[in-house]
Amino acid sequence: MKNFIQDFKDFALKGNILDMAVGVVIGGAFGKIVSSLVADIITPLISILTGKVMLTDLKWVIAPATAEHAETALTYGNFIQSIIDFFIIALSIFIVLRVIMNAQKKIEELKAKKEEEKAIEEAAVEQTELEVLKEIKELLEKKDQ
Repeated sequence: MKNFIQDFKDFALKGNILDMAVGVVIGGAFGKIVSSLVADIITPLISILTGKVMLTDLKWVIAPATAEHAETALTYGNFIQSIIDFFIIALSIFIVLRVIMNAQKKIEELKAKKEEEKAIEEAAVEQTELEVLKEIKELLEKKDQ
């Protein structure tokens, strides 16, 4: 039991797990924002096109309500709204990831360029040192003659 608790503690306190937990919390909040965007802004605009009907109100009544039973209906409007939510969330995540990947690519290109410039500079310094050493050698050889 002690080993299990220690293993769980090691697992739970790893940096990746904490990062993932933060991501889940932020993702949940982001989902709420997107759901609100769809429900409060996009859906009313769509309702203008569909004849002043909210998407969530769209349904196919299979059996109407009676005094004894509640209405049986397929609420396909909720499904359509969930699809819209999904596409907006997917598009948002795609855009954010694309911006991040492009930024990382630019950073890597800049690092590679700096390393190349540094290598060229070091090669130039080595060449200069080699030339100076050759001149010293020539002077020493002339002096010995």
